[in-house]
Amino acid sequence: MADAKTPASVTPKGHAAWVRLCHWLIAGSVLTLAYSGIVILMAHPRLYWGNVGNDLTRPLLELPLGPNYRHGGWGPAIAFFTDASGPVTRARTFEIFNQNGWARSLHFLVAWCLVAAWTAYGLAGLLTGHVARTLLPKPGDLTPRRLWQDLTAHLKMPVPATDGGPPYGLLQKCAYVGVAFLALPLMILTGLSMSPAVGAAWPFLPALFGGSQSARTVHFTVLCLLVLFLIAHLVMVVMSGWRRQMRAMTFGSSNRGE
Repeated sequence: MADAKTPASVTPKGHAAWVRLCHWLIAGSVLTLAYSGIVILMAHPRLYWGNVGNDLTRPLLELPLGPNYRHGGWGPAIAFFTDASGPVTRARTFEIFNQNGWARSLHFLVAWCLVAAWTAYGLAGLLTGHVARTLLPKPGDLTPRRLWQDLTAHLKMPVPATDGGPPYGLLQKCAYVGVAFLALPLMILTGLSMSPAVGAAWPFLPALFGGSQSARTVHFTVLCLLVLFLIAHLVMVVMSGWRRQMRAMTFGSSNRGE
């Protein structure tokens, strides 16, 4: 989406073919991962911090998702050993929802599609200079005054109609860089950190986040941020010219530059 403050004399360059391809691959992967991830989360809608997290430990956050949220309870505690202070187990008094095998398979498969698309975008962006030229804010741009000016320009109604593609506004650059080079890599790393096989082979990875359960909590938090970005992104696309923006990101423009 082009900047609402782009001067009329500046002609948007449109999106390169590789940008459009990576955009849709990443967008499709993230949406599929969000859907399958929520189904997986419904089986155990609780988040923890550290290495341990199960039905008998206190959650950091309990999410109102699915039939396993605020379930029917537990039977009497059964001690593993004669020591009363030792570990215990309990039997569920409700039928647990755990129909997420297909969601896990889909999630892991599409995750590698996201890794491939993100890697291709990052490499192409660095090699072609797209990242430095188009996405990174210029030195001196990240000042409170410039950020406030760009924010107030985006809040003005009605939003001016724009063509798709660069140049981007300051807040757009910050948002795109944050998603492409902070949020998505964090999603990938935390996703790998939750894998028992990866944790066993590279224990330093889950340790980066304070444990595999901490990685799961960070994973979910970043998902929420990506959803907020997606909502704001779509709102601005619609308000600044849905058809024009979609044509630019799907078919490009007459100018085949950036």
